[in-house]
Amino acid sequence: MTAQNHVPSLLSRAGTVPALALTALAGTMLLPGAVSEARAATPGHAAEALSVAASKKGSPYKYGAAGPSRFDCSGLTLYSYKKAGKTLPRTAQQQYNKTRHLSAADRRKGDLVFFRSGGSVYHVGIYAGNHKIWHSPKAGSVVKLERIWSKSVSYGRVR
Repeated sequence: MTAQNHVPSLLSRAGTVPALALTALAGTMLLPGAVSEARAATPGHAAEALSVAASKKGSPYKYGAAGPSRFDCSGLTLYSYKKAGKTLPRTAQQQYNKTRHLSAADRRKGDLVFFRSGGSVYHVGIYAGNHKIWHSPKAGSVVKLERIWSKSVSYGRVR
């Protein structure tokens, strides 16, 4: 029998149990510092999408392509998240509209990075950490890891 199964009997015998003891018995006690580490953890679908994008390194760019061997920018993000079990719309602008918008301080690996000009989004990649993205940049190029080159970016988290 686990500690969780003993909680009701402990409560009836002891009358009341301090909250800290109860959480420890139930197996849900957090250690100091664990909250920030848990918040910083990458959700499974984002980590998987990032891994899929990285696995496509060297795949050629093709306008309108969404894999499995050729991609445009939004085709790569759509394909990567689809493999991770999430659905995204087709274009970079539509993907921006569908995601939860974040500040740069709140971005995590696997979030989408949207490049903006004026009020519209013209490019998208998957954040890889260290100010870098996996993306399929343009005709004549291939899927690659590259440093974010612009300050006109927004971040979005796939829900």
